[in-house]
Amino acid sequence: MLPRAGIYYFPWEISAGAVPEGETVRTFGRFQCYDMVRSRVTLVAQHESVQHRVHVCTKLVEPFQAQPGSLYMVLGEYDRSDDTVSMVKARVLTCVEGINLPLLEQAIQKQRKYHQERDHQQGKGSQGHGQESKNDS
Repeated sequence: MLPRAGIYYFPWEISAGAVPEGETVRTFGRFQCYDMVRSRVTLVAQHESVQHRVHVCTKLVEPFQAQPGSLYMVLGEYDRSDDTVSMVKARVLTCVEGINLPLLEQAIQKQRKYHQERDHQQGKGSQGHGQESKNDS
């Protein structure tokens, strides 16, 4: 069975704990370090002069060729079960060095705006149908 598509979360949202437990997420960051013993990668991202860390469990994607300092994207499930470190359990970990990061961030914002507008329109449509059926009775 394939994993869900995943919702894009910025690394600073993940490090702030804004992600629900078990949510399928997509995120990105620069490869900072790799702990082979614990199968853990640390990705970092800069936002508003603060460096944010995302810990990634790599058990399902090993072996892979680590490229420290390169930009990576990860798709996986967010897990807060460990009291000390919350992490993304990676199903896909891909080096995307050379990607235009500001453009990616802009695309994520536009996608979120589109989904919010679509959900709002669908909410209006279902409310409107409910009101019509009440008036018809």
